[in-house]
Amino acid sequence: MTNRKRILTGDRPTGKLHLGHYVGSLRNRLRFQDEYECFFIIADLHMLTTKPTKEDIYAIGDNARQIVLDQLSIGIDPAKVTFYLQSAVQEIYELQLLISGLVTVERLQQLPTIKDMASAAHLDQMPYNLLGYPVLQSADILMPRAHLVPVGKDNESHVEITRQIARRFNNLYGEVFPEPDAFVEGGTLVGTDGQAKMSKSLGNAILLSDDSRTVKKQINGMYTDPNRISADIPGNVEGNPVFAYHDIFNPNVAEVNDLKERYRAGRVGDVEVKEKLFIAVENFLNPIRERRDHYESQTGYVDELLYEGTLRARAEAQATLIEVRKAMGFTGVWNRVRRSVEKRQKKMEK
Repeated sequence: MTNRKRILTGDRPTGKLHLGHYVGSLRNRLRFQDEYECFFIIADLHMLTTKPTKEDIYAIGDNARQIVLDQLSIGIDPAKVTFYLQSAVQEIYELQLLISGLVTVERLQQLPTIKDMASAAHLDQMPYNLLGYPVLQSADILMPRAHLVPVGKDNESHVEITRQIARRFNNLYGEVFPEPDAFVEGGTLVGTDGQAKMSKSLGNAILLSDDSRTVKKQINGMYTDPNRISADIPGNVEGNPVFAYHDIFNPNVAEVNDLKERYRAGRVGDVEVKEKLFIAVENFLNPIRERRDHYESQTGYVDELLYEGTLRARAEAQATLIEVRKAMGFTGVWNRVRRSVEKRQKKMEK
């Protein structure tokens, strides 16, 4: 067994991942896989808060496969991480119940993210499972006894809830859980429309699995400087999504600086800037496509990864739950009942 600290991160299985996911979290996972013992959760139970229909649930299987494929495609080594399905680790459900008394309703209601999620899902009333979303997240984090949890800035407060629950549990029952730290992931990628961060639902995303034709169409349609109606008019580089993408995906710094200088001076058109961005993004995506083709050609391989990873996660979860029940005293309650019954049965046999 490794002595490295553990990390818990993952995704809700709502569809394929895109360049925004890469900038926001996936590129960090490439580093984390060599520094931590990594548990990558497919958080399908969390979908029930906003996507509870049968159709949504039926789509989980394929979406989970696509998410794993996307991560393998960017270079995640399947030998270094554990992919698993949250809903198949029943111990998470039990731990959520056991820790639910360690946080108050008022504390959960203070989280702005919960209200934002309810608003985004157009919910008139707050469902119980949405209010309890951070408690389920805490169970996810505490089950493998993770030390680090990468999150966006808006979810940092959820990790703080987990730290409070871990602290209260340890104080009440004995030391079982480490207090996990949040790794706040910086960087978001504006969508190709320039209006919001990249999102599949807004149609402003470039998927990691998109083909060249789709990528070219998205880049050619990208928002630039709306005040620049011809190439000889000086344009703004700051706040211009095309140049934001160049800064991230074009490793040719000299070329990017030249484009910026000429753009500001009105000596280059959007067509050339976008064409060179297309080449840079294609150079970034081509190795990803090759790895994706490699893994997709192995029929059943991704399912096998999910199956074996889930079995491993369950084994870890069972070990954690044994410690939790023992610390809380539930093991002793059951053992006393069991011994009493066994003693009575032996008497009756005589």
